[in-house]
Amino acid sequence: MTYHDDFIASNNSSTRSMTFDDDDDQEDMAHPHIAIETRPLLSVNETMDRYYAMMSPLPPVQPNHSQLPKSSWVMFKLRCRYYLPITQWLPLYTFSSFIYDLFSGLTLSCLLIPSGLSYATALCKLDAIHGLYGIAFPAITYGIFGTSRQATVYFRQMSVGPEAPLALLVGSSIAQQQHMKDSDVDPVAWACLLTFFVGLFTFMLGIFRLGFLDSLMSRALLRGFITGVALVVMVQQSILLLGLAKLAEESGLSETSTTLDRLVFLAGHIGDAHHLSACVSFTCIAYLLAFRTIKSNFCQNKRWFQLLPEVLVMVVAAILLTWIFRWDLQGLEILGHIQSRGIPMPNIPAFPPSKHMKDMLIMAAMIAIVGFVESIVIGKTYATRHNYSISANRELVALGMANMFSGLFQGIPAFGSVARSKVSDRAGAKTQNAGIIAGLVALMAIVFLLPYFFYLPKTVLSSIIFVAVCSLLSELPEDLHFIFQIGAWRDLGLLLITFIATMVISLEFGTLLAVTLSLLLTIKETSYPRISIMGRVKGTHNKFKPIQDDPHAVEHLEDVLIIRIEEPLFFANTGQLKDRLRRLEMFGDMSIHPSEEPRLRDTSYVIFDIGSMPYIDASAVHILKDIVQAYHARQVSVFFVRLRPRPQATFEKSGLMSMIGKDHLFGKVSDAIDAIEQDLVIHL
Repeated sequence: MTYHDDFIASNNSSTRSMTFDDDDDQEDMAHPHIAIETRPLLSVNETMDRYYAMMSPLPPVQPNHSQLPKSSWVMFKLRCRYYLPITQWLPLYTFSSFIYDLFSGLTLSCLLIPSGLSYATALCKLDAIHGLYGIAFPAITYGIFGTSRQATVYFRQMSVGPEAPLALLVGSSIAQQQHMKDSDVDPVAWACLLTFFVGLFTFMLGIFRLGFLDSLMSRALLRGFITGVALVVMVQQSILLLGLAKLAEESGLSETSTTLDRLVFLAGHIGDAHHLSACVSFTCIAYLLAFRTIKSNFCQNKRWFQLLPEVLVMVVAAILLTWIFRWDLQGLEILGHIQSRGIPMPNIPAFPPSKHMKDMLIMAAMIAIVGFVESIVIGKTYATRHNYSISANRELVALGMANMFSGLFQGIPAFGSVARSKVSDRAGAKTQNAGIIAGLVALMAIVFLLPYFFYLPKTVLSSIIFVAVCSLLSELPEDLHFIFQIGAWRDLGLLLITFIATMVISLEFGTLLAVTLSLLLTIKETSYPRISIMGRVKGTHNKFKPIQDDPHAVEHLEDVLIIRIEEPLFFANTGQLKDRLRRLEMFGDMSIHPSEEPRLRDTSYVIFDIGSMPYIDASAVHILKDIVQAYHARQVSVFFVRLRPRPQATFEKSGLMSMIGKDHLFGKVSDAIDAIEQDLVIHL
């Protein structure tokens, strides 16, 4: 006998009849009127509970409180597993996971080391060693603090290291300071201190739980900025790829020159290109693009081919060919001797003069926001793909720690990368140990491999950057197609604004504009409360729906305005409430321009449906009192329906309840309409 049959048999002498009130589609169902005759052994409430339990196929469940920590030591270990994730996955680490992480870490190193050298020399205009510092210490630190899935099987695909857009921001910031009058800024000290402040800003965002900031940067703004950065980098590197760096310097081009200036220079001096440099550059770019095309389109199922380190192969081949044929004597610029004193001791660089600190802090904040937004998008993408969760706040803390350590150890900013994360995913990385291994390999390169980079051509490094930023443009056609498909013209305008500002004015201005527009748009959207005007469904008496949902099936009521407030009211979204209510009274629709003639007559009754308002703060209550007083002064009766307990308590404390009158509170819109109809009958 089933549980259901046993319950029926034990209560077969009971008679039950149920009658439910018919109600609106959008309103809460009224309490059922239940007539129950029970045996003396069970109370009415107990019988109802058992009856409803049997009516549902899903049995009730109670939280298991037996798993709560019993002692302070157990609580401490539990919190350590959360705030120091390495203590969570390391005790469960297996040899099989180590093999995957080792292979993934070595694969990442083959991509990270040439990229780090490129970004430091070509974009930041620093010694190549600082690019390796920006790989090793952030990767190891992020491996310790980066979040992981809470299970026996882990996946961690995001790879942290230097990024082209952020490295370009650092280089541009250094160039601007050096071109100021009476500037005595040390480029290395400036870059390291800037990196430290990037980490500090990111860390503080995580400590104050501001991980939601990644939602403030719209996709259109981010796409416009990234597209602009990609083209800026491509134009800048084209001068180096063609061997025109010295001629550009003699022509007056500098790091502060605009992209348009560089395009004009390229158009006028492309015939002066150094033939060997251009040939090496073209060969390297064609090789990398061909390899990526084959990997993406023809060999997706061949894992061994996907993991081939084409960048490392190209770097080794270029070094050998330059050394054998002595291309450096034929005008091909090489990396040369890399000055290094091994692994540095951590120290905070000397602060620049106070007049420069403002520029540094602004740039650090912009790099932190842009880097975090890009990183968290990557993290959430792979978290969704592999079915695990990540915490944006903990990611902020981990990325902040990684960049603070990078700054202390003379590195450059490091955040997540789409290309490297794809490589890590294909290589089968299981834990953060893959990043730690990549960082250790970078340390080994600092100690043992630097002399072998002597004959590395700078055009090869520029080719790596050129192809890397090409991948930043890969998603642009898809985004543009989607924008035109759905007619999102505002998003298209935002994309073009940030793109043009980045291209025409400066990289810093484009970054600042993208961040500022995101914040302004967020403030604009939150400052307008989500309210809608309700109407009665044609042919019914007690069915009410928003008129904008179906204007042909829903009709206005004469002398009655029904307003539904669809979110909590607080200080930020009530400033425009009065104006929006007035427009609804006049036009019945917020989409109608206020310059047109009113389409509705004056209202005698206003009903506020606030069932979707879970709470209201003091500022909003004060504004609501002003609104009610203004309606009363115009002889307009105000009703509230579906008032929830929490805002009701605020209404009573503020005196708004006595102003409204409890006789003007109802559980349903239809009840308020009945009261209005009775009032109309009385006044006829």
